Amino acid sequence: MVLRRTRFGGGTQAAPSPSRTVAGRYDNRPIAGRPEPKATNHARLVPSEPPVGVASGMAWTAADIPDQSGVVAVVTGANGGLGLEVARELARRGGHVVMAARDQEKAEAARKSIHEDVPDASLELQALDLASQRSVREAAAQIVAGQPRIDILVNNAGLMAIPERRTEDGFEMQLAVNHLGHFALTALLLPALLASAGARVVSVTSTGRHAGRALDPGNPHLAGSYEPWRAYGQAKLATVHFALELDRRFRAAGLPARSIVVHPGFSNTDLQARSVRETGGGRSQRFFRAAVRRFGMTPAQGALPLLRAATDPGARGGALYTPRWVNWGPPVRRPLFRRTRDRDAMTTLWEVSERETGITFDVRPP
Repeated sequence: MVLRRTRFGGGTQAAPSPSRTVAGRYDNRPIAGRPEPKATNHARLVPSEPPVGVASGMAWTAADIPDQSGVVAVVTGANGGLGLEVARELARRGGHVVMAARDQEKAEAARKSIHEDVPDASLELQALDLASQRSVREAAAQIVAGQPRIDILVNNAGLMAIPERRTEDGFEMQLAVNHLGHFALTALLLPALLASAGARVVSVTSTGRHAGRALDPGNPHLAGSYEPWRAYGQAKLATVHFALELDRRFRAAGLPARSIVVHPGFSNTDLQARSVRETGGGRSQRFFRAAVRRFGMTPAQGALPLLRAATDPGARGGALYTPRWVNWGPPVRRPLFRRTRDRDAMTTLWEVSERETGITFDVRPP
């Protein structure tokens, strides 16, 4: 099989004519048990005309993002890669973006990059280290103090296949950053999310989830059995279970908020390069870095599934959005395999996550 770099529309494309637009075949079927969104003044949620660019045979691009004026978004890992591109496009459409990141020097450079492209971008920086539950609590308190309503939360930041490390809380590092940090952040931001007329929580997984095992409540941090790719697979499967269980709880409570999981495809970001740095040049890590440099999508292309899940009025809660050809192509909705929808595994994940973080995730109407 020959791999070829795919090219498709980005944020600079002109929007297709609205007269050609009809509901796309990926998003026009009703979902059982899902309450209709409440009336809202957010153009993002109730467009004045059908979404542009989602007709059959038409690729969804950044040009299809509705007006985000008045929308408040929080994006983790917004200092580079996918998070930076998500922040850029949301700001381009008029949204206010809280750029949450650990490395504030890189975050400031990212903010300058966006302002060079979008001079009137509304941005703020927020220090956040997802490996530290103390930092997560402090960041959440500061965000809510400044933004009592949050419309979009993009849980994007992550690590991949690094050597075994423990956080200050005693957590395995990949599970801490990829899942437990985001679990705690989402719980602490929940009052502000539920103050929105139809919030979106977007969580980022990867194809690594297929090699992952459901969380073992007796050994969630893989003590004595750690292997970098095993830990990565576990953390990314946990991300899926979290997103699906959160959406189930939203629906059970009759809330209009939606939780959606996305896979960004084979995207050339710092994720692979950092994996190489952390392992001192591990063989498999070097292979993926070389492959993504040659065949990977750009960060702007890889960010499209995240942006579609966050802004497309027709995006469905509890769904998976990925590139059309799994790792390449424009964003579409794809089915989830049965093992990723295991209710027992989701319940266990929730219980373990509350136990480890010490946070009770209370999903009910405000």
